[in-house]
Amino acid sequence: MYEKIIVPLDGSKLGESALPYVQDLISKLSPEVKVDVTLLQVLSPLQPRTVSGYAVPDVTYTQNQTEEMKKKAIDYLTATGEALRSKGVTVTAKVAVGDASEEIAKAAKEIDVDLIAMSTHGRSGIGRWAFGSVADKVLRHSGKIPVLMVRASGQAQKS
Repeated sequence: MYEKIIVPLDGSKLGESALPYVQDLISKLSPEVKVDVTLLQVLSPLQPRTVSGYAVPDVTYTQNQTEEMKKKAIDYLTATGEALRSKGVTVTAKVAVGDASEEIAKAAKEIDVDLIAMSTHGRSGIGRWAFGSVADKVLRHSGKIPVLMVRASGQAQKS
């Protein structure tokens, strides 16, 4: 059944919307089932740049900047996983750098998970076209791995 679960998080309350569902799912499993949860945060390799009226090339973070972001991400994932750990769940923090949807699908396959549980903004129409949908791309690229998508509540989206 669900012995290995990956939960992609982006550091926001919206991203954490899937965690209560994962906790509930785990609580309903037989006590003999040992569950490993991997909390994954994918960092962009590109610095956000806005220069009004000018097209500017993408600039990657320096190695020092990337290492500092990874450290902060591990700290966040470790703290976020404490509620699961307190219930006896093995929690691993993992950080990747790259395209979010590709890295999520790649990590899920490498870890050989039984479930991907993630939140979604629930965008549609122009918003989905303009911003894309990481959740949709993960769903399409996850192969045979089931994906639990949790649409974040309005309260989480405002956080």
